[in-house]
Amino acid sequence: MGKNYLDILKERLDEPNYKKLMAINNPYLHEFVAKYIELCNPDSIFVSDGSDEALQYIREAAIKTGEEMPLAIPGHTVHFDGYYDQARDREHTKFLLPKGVDLGPTIKAMDRDEGLREIHEILKDIMKGHELYVCFYCLGPTNSVFSIPCVQLTDSSYVAHSENILYRQGYEEFIKRGPTKEFFKFVHSEGELDERKTSKNIDKRRIYIDLEEDTVYSTNTQYGGNTIGLKKLAMRLAINHASKEGWLTEHMLIMGVHGPKGRVTYFTGAFPSLCGKTSTAMLEGESIVGDDIAYIRNINGEARAVNVEKGVFGIIQGINSKDDPIQWKVLHSPVEIIFSNVLVTEDKRVHWIGKDGEVPPRGYNHSGEWWIGKKDAEGKEIPCSHPNARFTVELKHFENVDPKLHDPEGVPVGAIVYGGRDSDTWVPVQEAFDWVHGIVAKGAALESERTAAVLGKEGVREFNPMSNLDFLSIPVGKYIQANIEFGKKLSKKPKIFGVNYFLRDKETGEFLNDKVDKRVWYKWMELRVHGEVGAIKTPTGYIPKYEDLKRLFKEVLGKDYSKEDYMKQFMIRVPENLAKIDRIKKIYETKVPDAPQIVFEVLEAERKRLEEARNKYGDYITPDKFEEVD
Repeated sequence: MGKNYLDILKERLDEPNYKKLMAINNPYLHEFVAKYIELCNPDSIFVSDGSDEALQYIREAAIKTGEEMPLAIPGHTVHFDGYYDQARDREHTKFLLPKGVDLGPTIKAMDRDEGLREIHEILKDIMKGHELYVCFYCLGPTNSVFSIPCVQLTDSSYVAHSENILYRQGYEEFIKRGPTKEFFKFVHSEGELDERKTSKNIDKRRIYIDLEEDTVYSTNTQYGGNTIGLKKLAMRLAINHASKEGWLTEHMLIMGVHGPKGRVTYFTGAFPSLCGKTSTAMLEGESIVGDDIAYIRNINGEARAVNVEKGVFGIIQGINSKDDPIQWKVLHSPVEIIFSNVLVTEDKRVHWIGKDGEVPPRGYNHSGEWWIGKKDAEGKEIPCSHPNARFTVELKHFENVDPKLHDPEGVPVGAIVYGGRDSDTWVPVQEAFDWVHGIVAKGAALESERTAAVLGKEGVREFNPMSNLDFLSIPVGKYIQANIEFGKKLSKKPKIFGVNYFLRDKETGEFLNDKVDKRVWYKWMELRVHGEVGAIKTPTGYIPKYEDLKRLFKEVLGKDYSKEDYMKQFMIRVPENLAKIDRIKKIYETKVPDAPQIVFEVLEAERKRLEEARNKYGDYITPDKFEEVD
């Protein structure tokens, strides 16, 4: 940058926008903004101060630029990504690492100098003809120990609009903090657009994460997972910080489970994709704090958690009035919602895969003009909406939102839950023996089976520790050790549970649980947190007693729960559990060079307990063979 950064800002910004930027007393921020104005060369610049007027300007810009179109219901708009820009670009999402730094074989990275050179070449003049939006946000509640200020530079009005819905405004936080370098930085450009206002140069799509400078670069893409930088891209920056500072950044929901006499116990939960995370966060009768990302800190010996976000960027496929009444109601209310990659009909209504009613014969979607039976260039039939179609909306519009959503002190974590898609091994709900057993045997051992319809061959298990593998910015072993150490320093440790909503009958292959049964599992876990029900000790953890579940099924769901169902669901399947231990042990031996020794010790101890039980009772052991405990 040849010119002085202040000269660049004075020259390129009009007076109102220059004043807004300079109200933040931070030369480091000013220099950063000036650098990318000079490099990306936008036609004009808008600085958002988070005011109602600024938010409205960006809403209107999204319509004016054609990145969004208004729909029939007031407040609703639709956005389309390019046909080949519909998901996270794993191939081109890389960490930029200096020489000598290695994050291990599971994390995609490249040389930092080379990556910065390439991304800055791509960014040169990329915003010519566009407006640049300079936006300020705060990850976590403002005025909080959890707060992380962020600045977003983007030439996409859709991205700026989305982030205004999803994140707390941070302009005042920047003013309050003054000249600090402690903030996250995001530079995004959608690049050249085609006639449909979608990114044209997909071959130059890049998402690079520079941990040294806490900066994320994203180019030639509009898909939210690649461009809404404060989501999973910021999560990678935060995981790196958390590991150094002794707190946790987790891919977890936060919910309030309502117990007896008005008590609310807060749970966090990690679930890989398509494993029931959203349906759990939206569980009937409970309250939602967050559906995706949690920061967890040790506050005076207690684990406390906040939702990083204030909105939902949710998958819309399958949402219907019967199974998802709360979401359904919001999606049909006149509130601010961005739909992406759904079908839009002639009367400006939207349809998606799995929505109530017949699929409209024609409309407009991510492929352009659409009709039933339309095929793409590869001969593949195009569905009415993309399977990854989304909706973006504020949590405040959900009737089950928890009143502590914005509490700067977070919520106390009573329990942590891990769950994956598992047809034959874990019982529906099980409590770990202690913190370390839970982190290793439930969290670090988490797997999920692929689904035949979406991901290929059914039953192939994918290893996904804490459901966070895709987002780690530190080696896997170091991440697991950080979780173990975090618990050691707590005077009040949350209980850890494993759940499985997908267990099948060994003979018939039918699911052994109804979708709604999880409501009972959470009520039982809530009672266990407070020591109000006993349990049965098995080789893999504590399971519920039949009498307690029978009562809860009646109270919560109004239905009878048979002893036969209980015995099938909570039978310990020794061969499958031993096979899982073998799989997980092998992964840690061969793919996680820094795996903590405690991982192998916990797995080996579980193996011994299973083998002892098998020697006594056989391969498949019903709960009545084990001892009850308090």
